[in-house]
Amino acid sequence: MSTIPTQTATRFVAGLKTDDFAAFCEAVRSICGVDLAQYKRNQMERRVRTWTARRGTSDLAEYARRLRGEPAELDAFLDRVTINVSHLWRHEDQFEVLRTKILPELTAERSRLKIWSAGCSYGAEAYTIAAICREAVPAATVEINGTDLDKRMVARARQGVFTAEDARTSPKAMLQRHFEPRDRGGWEAKPELKRMVRFDNGDLLRMPVPKGRYDVVFCRNTVIYFTEEVRDALHARLVESLAPGGYLVVGTSERVADPRGMGLTSPYHFIYRKA
Repeated sequence: MSTIPTQTATRFVAGLKTDDFAAFCEAVRSICGVDLAQYKRNQMERRVRTWTARRGTSDLAEYARRLRGEPAELDAFLDRVTINVSHLWRHEDQFEVLRTKILPELTAERSRLKIWSAGCSYGAEAYTIAAICREAVPAATVEINGTDLDKRMVARARQGVFTAEDARTSPKAMLQRHFEPRDRGGWEAKPELKRMVRFDNGDLLRMPVPKGRYDVVFCRNTVIYFTEEVRDALHARLVESLAPGGYLVVGTSERVADPRGMGLTSPYHFIYRKA
């Protein structure tokens, strides 16, 4: 997840200074850096007010004070309102295109690949990519960078540990080759996978991203709840981070609003190629 540009957020809040929800968004942002104003307002406000009512108050200012003073309550709140749904090999069709089409094409021209898992949550996507790269292009040097605004998710991603539920759709043979079994049906990424990935805390619309750095960028199920302005600004930034000939992979319920205007073609479903 990420936040909207400062000027946009300022305009958003400036017009709603008497609005308790807007003030609450400002408070949450100052407490933990998560900017709820980036999401579609109706959906997020409904989610927040339902949650606070269940926690015993309809006063958003009062609940903001509670978040500031109770770390455990802040964690519970963020788990409710942020989108961290993921699992290994999620939307396997896209990973099959990565394995059979994209990786062979890219490694025919270069021996090193840089891949970005943008809005990586707790790392399931990044480790899945690592396992596929080890099988599909074993001779290539692959660096995978996962970034997320939520520091808790980044810390969890660095552990590389997943539950049985996280692995429910994983190809069994690949799972066994690249992950170690743990108690209660869980799995942990093997050391060779962990060496391929790096996880950092970062706001997708503010963190420095060198132009043309990445060969593949995954940003899936991250913008579906964002405003159109935030979505388009993020997609433009992701495209800018791609090297020529690189690929942007979005969620299966998402789209790039103006692919041609961004210099993209779409050779595969929900996958764009930069000219």
